[in-house]
Amino acid sequence: MSIRVIVADDQEIVRTGLAMILDAQPDIEVIGEAADGRRAVELARRLRPDVCLFDIRMPGVDGIQATRTLAGPEVADPLAVVVITTFDLDEYVYAALRAGARGFLLKDAGAALLSEAVHAAAAGDALIAPSVTARLLRTFAANGPAPAPARPAEALTDREEQILAAVARGLTNSEIAGEFYVSLSTVKSHVASLMAKLGARNRVEIVIWAYETRRVRS
Repeated sequence: MSIRVIVADDQEIVRTGLAMILDAQPDIEVIGEAADGRRAVELARRLRPDVCLFDIRMPGVDGIQATRTLAGPEVADPLAVVVITTFDLDEYVYAALRAGARGFLLKDAGAALLSEAVHAAAAGDALIAPSVTARLLRTFAANGPAPAPARPAEALTDREEQILAAVARGLTNSEIAGEFYVSLSTVKSHVASLMAKLGARNRVEIVIWAYETRRVRS
């Protein structure tokens, strides 16, 4: 089964390039394109793609607003959104993740990382560009949490703390399994437990909680 993707970017040459890269993958199919956020939201609601790939800066409704509309905290049946941008700015990254994005990439990420991010989002994982992850860690370590994060429903175990740190570093389930020499199903079980204890809907919300509580340091 192909991963069905829609691409939204106001620059036609960029939009076409992203679509070509994704369509070249044997298991990814671009089923729609949009030049602005409003059209992207309409397409996403009508086509229900597996993954939405949105530029941040678009006319009218921007990528962050579109992400919040389709994947925000109050959306009952959220779609997977990966945000991609030329602008490597902290406020964009944090706003996109807060809006519900499952991934954040820079446009110079390359075809391999773009494909990996789409696959991760479709599988319920999250992929944030490594350079962005490292900088977010430094920013949160220096400035401390924004609003006081909620306490977990139950205390985290030592292993859950380790898994939390690994997820916050941007590792996928497979990479975590390899690092801790455990099975993939064991990792999935730990991640599910973290989501339950933290009241998180997905991995990105786990990452945000880890940053805000300074569980991880640069």
